[in-house]
Amino acid sequence: MAINGEQFLAALDELEAQKGISKEVIIVALKEAMIKGYKKQIGATEEDDNVRVTIDGETGNIEMCQVKKVVKEVEDDFLEISVKDANALQKGKKYAVGDELIIPASPSDLTKAVALSVKSILKQKLAEAEKDVLYEAFKDKIGTMITGKVEKADDRGLSVNIGRASVYLPHNQMIGDEKFNVGDSIKLFVSNVNSGTKGAHIMVSRASEGFLKCLFTEEIHEIYDGTIVIKGIAREAGERSKVAVVTEDPNVDPAGACIGPNGSRIQKIVGQLGNGQAKEKIDIIGYSEVPGLFIMEALKPARIAGIIIDEEAKTATAIVKDDSFSLAIGKKGVNVRLAVRLTGYNIDIKTETQAEEEGLEYKTFEELQALDAELKSKAAYEKLAAQYQAQMAAKDVLPGLPEGYVAPQDRSYESDKNEELQEALEQASEKEEVAAPVKEVKVAPKAEPKEEKVVEEAPKEEVKKEVKTTTSLEDLEKALSEQSSKQASKGARKFNKKKKDESEEESSKGALDTSGAERMSIYTEEELREMEEEDRKQEDDYEEDDTDYDEYDEYYDDDDR
Repeated sequence: MAINGEQFLAALDELEAQKGISKEVIIVALKEAMIKGYKKQIGATEEDDNVRVTIDGETGNIEMCQVKKVVKEVEDDFLEISVKDANALQKGKKYAVGDELIIPASPSDLTKAVALSVKSILKQKLAEAEKDVLYEAFKDKIGTMITGKVEKADDRGLSVNIGRASVYLPHNQMIGDEKFNVGDSIKLFVSNVNSGTKGAHIMVSRASEGFLKCLFTEEIHEIYDGTIVIKGIAREAGERSKVAVVTEDPNVDPAGACIGPNGSRIQKIVGQLGNGQAKEKIDIIGYSEVPGLFIMEALKPARIAGIIIDEEAKTATAIVKDDSFSLAIGKKGVNVRLAVRLTGYNIDIKTETQAEEEGLEYKTFEELQALDAELKSKAAYEKLAAQYQAQMAAKDVLPGLPEGYVAPQDRSYESDKNEELQEALEQASEKEEVAAPVKEVKVAPKAEPKEEKVVEEAPKEEVKKEVKTTTSLEDLEKALSEQSSKQASKGARKFNKKKKDESEEESSKGALDTSGAERMSIYTEEELREMEEEDRKQEDDYEEDDTDYDEYDEYYDDDDR
């Protein structure tokens, strides 16, 4: 029975939609399964290559055939055939040595047992292809959170459907005594994806540090946008966790931002850490570049008095208050274990009384805090200096020029020097020319008063002489009148000269010389005659006003009084 091409193509589309496997991959898997099944039916081994199968992905047509090589002398009758037998088997064709004899077959020729084996082989090939598809889909999701639904739950763990596949969550990767039922939605952290002979294996967890980090990233937007960075996490799922955070923004408190107002943010995260009776506790630790201060922060909620640290040996001795020894150790030692895992130092705990008895010298919290502040200020200064250097380097290098380009330096030539000397000489000469008239102006005013003084004194002498020599008052009055007339004429000359100078200055500022220009009247002769006639009529019509305005003046003068 021939295979219906349309039905075959419809089956390929359905498999592609369900499994997420492309048609090409399915056709290749079916081709390999049919070759293996037909070889098994005709008795060929896997190494024999005398079976061929072609599948047309556009029409759905399937062709099968067995191939034998035409030889002169047959050594293996399963793979070879003589020229005589080949010509007898297919009449109308003439074969020569080296040709191939093709014996056609049909999928309907396969026995039921062979068809079942082809089906099982096809399933195996499709399962492998599906796992490869899953590996390609989830290899980029390592370190992220996914959501699925519980398909099966037992004492050993959970089977969770994540869409195209199901993953297994073992009990040791769950949080404390949490329990889930079939159909419950659950969040999982993809810790790893392996590709083996059996396909892709997706490893998921809820007890790892990565699961807690993803929850912090989802709930705290400062961590999501990079303002706050998580430097490390130490966790024992269901018991306690310590998270070290840091920020470069001096206006942001990293620990306070993670805790939130009245602990609102941290409570949302704790609420997603399992549904058991005991809730996991989370300590937010401020990270520091000073190892001693970081260790003291990591041992909180215990009160630490000081610390002795050996950075080379990675060991530290923490001196705690006498009433905080149990807090520093924690329940079943969980607090100090997490501090060791978070900081990477082996930590020994001693009380203040023990430190005094042993005579230990240690650095206090205040000393380490001052050192941390100094390091932060130094780091901030170095950062600003690096930014400034980068800005200056960006200004010096023009866009498009290669890195390391040095601009050519200015060069001076002899001709340039001569030009500079000539310019300097010209500037000096200009200064001298400008300075000359200034000196003349300063000297001129000094000479004028002397001349005036001499002119003024001369009449005085004449007056004295006339007074002494005159014999009548008439001669004296005549002399005085002549003197006053001279002075008046002299002042008039000065005034006229000043007025003349001002008029010359105004004319030099931009007055137009209109002496040679013809004057044009703005009225025609007829208009002028009409205007003269109107003036005459007004003069004729004028009547004198007989009003006595003195009465009004007297009236208002009475009011003033």
